[in-house]
Amino acid sequence: MVNWKLIAKILGSLLFIEAFIMSWCLIMALVFGEDDVMAFIFSTILTFGSAFIFLYFGRDAENALGRRDAYVVVTATWVVFSFFGMFPFLIHGSLTSITDAYFETMSGFTTTGATIIDNVEALPHGILFWRSLMQWIGGLGIVFFTIALLPSLVGGSVKVFAAEATGPMRSKMHPRLSTSAKWIWSIYVLMTLACGFSFWAAGMDWFDATNYSMSTTATGGFSTHNGSTVFFNSATIEYLAIFFQFLAGINFTLLYMSIFKWRVGMLLKNSEFKFYVGAIVLSTVWIMYLLVTRMDYGIEPALRSALFQVVSFITTTGLSNDDAGTWPHVTWAILFGLMFLGASAGSTTGGFKCVRASMLFKVLRNEFRHILHPNAVLPVRVNQQSVPQQKLVSLLAFTTLFVVTLLITTLLISVSGVDITNALTIALSLISNVGAGLDTNVGPPMSWADLSVWVKWLCSFLMLVGRLEIMAVLVLFTKSFWTEN
Repeated sequence: MVNWKLIAKILGSLLFIEAFIMSWCLIMALVFGEDDVMAFIFSTILTFGSAFIFLYFGRDAENALGRRDAYVVVTATWVVFSFFGMFPFLIHGSLTSITDAYFETMSGFTTTGATIIDNVEALPHGILFWRSLMQWIGGLGIVFFTIALLPSLVGGSVKVFAAEATGPMRSKMHPRLSTSAKWIWSIYVLMTLACGFSFWAAGMDWFDATNYSMSTTATGGFSTHNGSTVFFNSATIEYLAIFFQFLAGINFTLLYMSIFKWRVGMLLKNSEFKFYVGAIVLSTVWIMYLLVTRMDYGIEPALRSALFQVVSFITTTGLSNDDAGTWPHVTWAILFGLMFLGASAGSTTGGFKCVRASMLFKVLRNEFRHILHPNAVLPVRVNQQSVPQQKLVSLLAFTTLFVVTLLITTLLISVSGVDITNALTIALSLISNVGAGLDTNVGPPMSWADLSVWVKWLCSFLMLVGRLEIMAVLVLFTKSFWTEN
């Protein structure tokens, strides 16, 4: 059965890390001398104290983490981190409702980017930094972050990684998972630093550059200004944001092989990368054509707006440089499809993932061929490797569960009074961890504050389910998980 003592021990260790991260925000608050200093002092002390309590309950735990324990640890980690992460908002008074504070925090850690706060520019710098930092830590995964820093804290790290990792295929760059995690996080850190320096060189001040670099590379979408990147009115900043969002949507193992192993050809031959680039090019050209012919955009503004929105939606970032809600309706359908699709597995993005879409197309192609050649053996290949039958069964199960979860939550949201189109957009935006809608009333600059309390809790659950790719969470609600040995 579930090893609760070991789970408590791991959660206690992880809470120490969260408290340490909060202390960075405390330093930021002290630097600017604003009214959020006490909020971070009390939040840090509360988190540290709770970490000791968890460790006390897990003091005699056996370090034997099973697969069942791993799924509980991963889900519990995201829930507990979000619980303690909401205290800076509540203590400071930025948000006065537990529901709103938890929604905001879950949105941050899952890199969804949906925000309850209407006027983020009124927030103190420490709180703004905490919002961005939550997204950055959650970008590659909280537990994966821990494996990279302190692998001894998470026993059975391979099982834990399997529970938190995204995508149907697992690729390794080093026999030791902790070493792979360190390399991947090294790439992540370097990309964030490069993005921040580029933004600063393009005209942002150091605080905005730091926050937007974390939000961009984590494909999160939280901003320090109400108008997102529109605030800066800079084509250079927008093109830089496009570039780094695009990089963050690539499988980080492929980035490692391309950058550190000089195997650029491996990236160019990768079927998922080609699918990813193809979807971006096709969608950008289509939307650009519509903006030029129907809305009288110039060539360069149309290219920049179309490319920014396409990359932002397919990478599930949610940043914006234009109001897509005023565009022709067909562009909404394109962006809606990109929001569903997502970028690459093994990246910081959400969504269905390009590799799954590629596999589904190949399965459908083979089924049509089977009609003409019923005895033919037609394997599904990804990067010149045959996909095992069990992986295809898992793909079908995931696709079915994704669609069913989307439809059920859409109906539940519509029951609260939201029209069915917006309900579907909201549900897809959250399960894909995008955080933006498409309606003129629910567009990129939207606030989610008007949703009812129970819908906000449903949305928080939906963000968690989307970030952990549905099955890792929903398996906890099955009878067999708790009863079978």
